[in-house]
Amino acid sequence: MVERQEEKNASERPGRVLYQNIGLAFFRTGMLGFGGGPSSIPLVHQEVVKNYGWMTDDEFGDTIALANTLPGPIATKIAGYVGYRIAGIRGCLIALAASVIPTVFLMIIFLGLLQTYKDIPWVQHMSASVVPVVAVMLGVLTWDFIKKSGETLGWMRAISIIVLAGILIEGLQIHPAIVILGCILIVFSPLLTRRKKP
Repeated sequence: MVERQEEKNASERPGRVLYQNIGLAFFRTGMLGFGGGPSSIPLVHQEVVKNYGWMTDDEFGDTIALANTLPGPIATKIAGYVGYRIAGIRGCLIALAASVIPTVFLMIIFLGLLQTYKDIPWVQHMSASVVPVVAVMLGVLTWDFIKKSGETLGWMRAISIIVLAGILIEGLQIHPAIVILGCILIVFSPLLTRRKKP
């Protein structure tokens, strides 16, 4: 009886540890992701791909692309999907709770403090100094994606797609979701035409 109980506890430990790791990973990204959802993407990448190895770089890139096409905040979409993929519904709920609940409480507390002390110069400088850090983090992640695209598609094709996407999104003000869906259709259209042929 004691041996069976020990075996049961041993088999439960990896699940418990996994849930704790999911909670910690998304708690850290939620607490350190200053500047909104996009700024937390490099932090999620660090936790999910580099620290825990739950996804590869390519899988994470696919997750980001799909998350950008769907409505809602990107940080919660990524947390929910990664948690579900790793540990099912419970993992999804833990990841969402860890990324949302602590920041909601802190937001309520800090916004009250910020409103009280917003005219003090060092508070203004502190808020402004976060912006360059977020820009560097996003730049590093962008360069990683560009390198992987260049290695996978070839540099000429990758640069052409980047330039075209930049023109469509920034120049013509087309929503990024439409651009991503267009790219998906272009990639899958040869497969569909092959299937139609007898």
